Formats: sequence, C-alpha cells, structure tokens
Amino acid sequence: MATSEEIGAVRRVRLLATGGTISMRGEHAAPALGGGDLVAEIPQLAAFGGLAVEDLLELPSAQITLGQALDVARRAVAAAVAGDGVVISIGTDALEELAMLCGLLHGAEAPIVLTGANRTAQAPGADGPANLLDAVAVAGAARAAGLGATVVFGGEVHAASTVRKVDSTGPTAFGSPLTGPIGRVVGGRLWLAAIPRRVPPLTPVSLDHRVQIVTAALGDDGALLRAAAGVADGLVVVAFGAGHLTPGMLEALRDAARRLPVVVTVRPERGAMLRATYGFEGSERDLRASGAVCAPFLSAPAARIALLCCLGAGLDRDGVAAVLAPWDA
Repeated sequence: MATSEEIGAVRRVRLLATGGTISMRGEHAAPALGGGDLVAEIPQLAAFGGLAVEDLLELPSAQITLGQALDVARRAVAAAVAGDGVVISIGTDALEELAMLCGLLHGAEAPIVLTGANRTAQAPGADGPANLLDAVAVAGAARAAGLGATVVFGGEVHAASTVRKVDSTGPTAFGSPLTGPIGRVVGGRLWLAAIPRRVPPLTPVSLDHRVQIVTAALGDDGALLRAAAGVADGLVVVAFGAGHLTPGMLEALRDAARRLPVVVTVRPERGAMLRATYGFEGSERDLRASGAVCAPFLSAPAARIALLCCLGAGLDRDGVAAVLAPWDA
C-alpha cells in the first residue's frame, strides 16, 4: 500500500460527514453510514494516516437548511484555517450550493473539497468509495494549496463557482459546462490544469434573508417576478440567452431593482451576457441599465447563495456588485 509521502500528501485531512447518498443503504435508501463507517470501508485511506472524522449531519441534502449549511461551511473554514485539508461528504442535490457557500467564506490556504455519490452504498458500481478516496487525496495534496473550495467527483476536480450537477443518476454527476474541470485525480495524485480565481471571503452573520429565483419563459408577463419581489429580500432573475427578457419581465425587473438587490444571470449552461449588441425592448442593454447586478457566469443556485451571503454580511447594492464583479465580462 502506498504511503502518504508516495501519494504527495502534506497535510492532515478532516472529513466532515453530513449524510447524502454516499451514506445510504436499504431497499428504500436512507442515511445509514457515519463518517467512520465510510472510512472503514476504504482500506486505501490508511495511507493518509491520522484522518480525522466528524459527523455533523445525517440528512439527504434536500433536507439541509440554510442555517445548517452555514454551520457546516463555518466548521470547514475553521478546520482549513487551522491547517487541515477538509473533505465534506454530502448529498448531490445541494452539493453545488454548499460548494459555492464554502468558496465565498473560505480564505485560507488549505483546501475544502466536497464529494458524494450518485449511487447508494450497496448499489452495484457504487461510486462513493472512489470519490471519497480521490477527495481525501486532493485535500492532502501539496498542489491543492490555495485552491479554495472544489468539488471532486468521477475523477475530476471542479471549481466551486462553476460546478453544476449535470446527471441525476449516473456516476459522472458533476461538470463545469462553462469552463471544464480544473484538474483530475490519477492514482491518488492531483493534476491541475488551472487555478480558480478567488474572492475576498465574506462573513455573513446568517443566511436568514429570503432570496427567490425567477426564470424567464416564453410569453412571461412579469407577474411571477412581481409577486416574488413582494415577499423577497433579494431576487435572482434568470434571463434568456445573452441577457434578454420579455417586455413584461423587464418592467417588473426595473420596479424590483429600485427596491431590493437583484442579480441577473442567464439560462444557458455556457452562458454569457452581452452589453450592446441588441436594441429591442428587453435586450441586454435594458437589463444592464435596470439597476440589477449582472453575474452571468454564475448558475442561478450559485447566484442565490452569493446574494444570501452578501445580504447576511450587511452589504448594499454596491457591495453586492463589487463581490459579484468577477462573474461578469
């Protein structure tokens, strides 16, 4: 069996287990395995020595609250600040949102790595053990210093702000349609093609604000956007194509942006937002002039997490715009 030196591990790794499919067994799968159980089933993890394990939650990620997610992210950041590489095992339903949250809170050198499984622990071809082994390898690797938060799944490494769940049931559950993976794990060793850009960490007091997502659709008259703006503290509006809305949605967007923070992203997975190509009512020029903050290189769930963090940190519209500026061209 390889040693930690032979696979390039330079730091202790801490596993924070939260449940998810990786921990599930049974005819109708439910969380059944704690972090220690997951580790015990992967003898190759012995090569990393001193692997610390904490059980934080035993939930499918669809049931994790924003408060619980913030607590998990804070625990991960605290461990990374202390010098540990961190692995979070979590269900794939909300993995990308927790990844974005960790990325926004994390400013230390040691990495935070999220992983999980799309197949239950007892399923033929269960993907959890390989994903967990790869995640631990990345968390302990010298090359992972300064990476921030990443997702390791199916042998690939993805940046927290670009990763999306791309397959509901298959073993290659995550991808980065806009940028591609930033690296791979090969035989327990990390190979990197790129280093993600990081932003100064945020320190939200809570994630208690209500932020709604409203997606553009053919013929939308703006009624849903107006209704959401009436109950929300902030909005994420998902525009067509390169940053376009129906006339009704444009009018509702303008009204909403006068009263509360609004972030605009776009529907295509490989989307971007133009500036002055089109001139019809509802074009990108209108959206950019509406007072909304444009972050087209974030998915809608990631944009929502970012806005929640900004509001939780007490930022105004200009502060939100400053934080999200790296995700616009």
